[in-house]
Amino acid sequence: ARIQIRESATLTRDVLEQHFNDLKGTLKKLLDERLMSLLREVDAIEQESIKPLDECQKLIEHGVSTADDLLRDGESAVNGDVGQQNEKLCSFTKKALHIQLDSLPEVPSLVDVPCLSAQLDDCLLTILKNQIFRHGTVASRPPVQLEEFVEKPGGILVRWCKVDDDFIPQDYRLQYRKSTASHFEDVYVGSETEFIVLHIDPNVDYQFRVCARGDGRQEWSPWSVPQFGRTTLVPHEWTTGLEGYSLSSRRNIALRNDSQSCGVLYSKAPTYFCGQTLTFRQVLSGQLIETVGQPDRRDSLGVCVEQQNGYDSLQRDKAVCVSTNGAVFVNGKEMTNQLPAVTSGSTVTFDMEVVHLGPSSNEGGNFKLRVTISSNNREVVFDWVLDQCCGALYFGCSFSYPGWKVLVF
Repeated sequence: ARIQIRESATLTRDVLEQHFNDLKGTLKKLLDERLMSLLREVDAIEQESIKPLDECQKLIEHGVSTADDLLRDGESAVNGDVGQQNEKLCSFTKKALHIQLDSLPEVPSLVDVPCLSAQLDDCLLTILKNQIFRHGTVASRPPVQLEEFVEKPGGILVRWCKVDDDFIPQDYRLQYRKSTASHFEDVYVGSETEFIVLHIDPNVDYQFRVCARGDGRQEWSPWSVPQFGRTTLVPHEWTTGLEGYSLSSRRNIALRNDSQSCGVLYSKAPTYFCGQTLTFRQVLSGQLIETVGQPDRRDSLGVCVEQQNGYDSLQRDKAVCVSTNGAVFVNGKEMTNQLPAVTSGSTVTFDMEVVHLGPSSNEGGNFKLRVTISSNNREVVFDWVLDQCCGALYFGCSFSYPGWKVLVF
């Protein structure tokens, strides 16, 4: 607990210092840009206003210089030799007639001359001060915390809960990273408080964290305390090599292809154990327009005691399954109870627990499993009687027509 407090406090200080340093740099840049813009505006007004006055001054200086030259010519004509007076007086008279000494350019009055000033509203500082003093908060407890990790084959069921009674969540955001990775990545965003994270390598630590977004808000809350989770259960995999099915790279998705070959696709190993939940989910079928294939009564999704080749369905002895039309079969016999038909996005789950283990009964078996099959918010519950003790079961599927695509976890 002491380590958690100190580490979170150190991280929070670093985040605050980095954020406010970034703000300082951005604000300085914005202020410098605004200052340069205003200075350029002053330069433009100055140049535009002073140009006609400079031209007026040049005209006046030129006129004064011309009058001064004429005055010197007149003095020279008066004071010169008698022989040259007439010639100089004649030249002076001609020059005087061509010079307009009685006209001056118009000079604007002082009220028409620009007088620059800067208007700086002090309310900006007040606004910034109020905004800055309200900017940022320090939370001692995030409003959402991780609650539970449940091992799944090749996955982890992560549950979280709200710990702040005054916080009204709209969405949750779950992130995770492998223990060797440096960055978290989003794995779920939504309103649920649990999520199964798949593609988890067994016996490897993963770190998780969750946050929430308040009702009507855009920003996310602080992250929960990061926690480690792992699974020791190997992922469910379909067996390879069956001609009628194409598998994903992780071999947990099977697609019924166009091959005319038929048969039951089994799991690679008996990896389903009593007490666990086995889930089949129909997923999108790539470029196919239909997300599921054409249904057939012989289709099956289920579990069995052993692999038996030569069958085209799990509707046989030592197996329980559900057909794509919703019919439930136990040891090859159809039950009266029926589930909804399997459609695009449907999820079918199998749960089993041992309810009887002992001497042979009148039903001919000494091993009894309580089976619950659920689909589309409906379920059937029954006892499956076997003549042998089964520590682990295979799962399997069979489809008569192409287009079916099943994820198992």
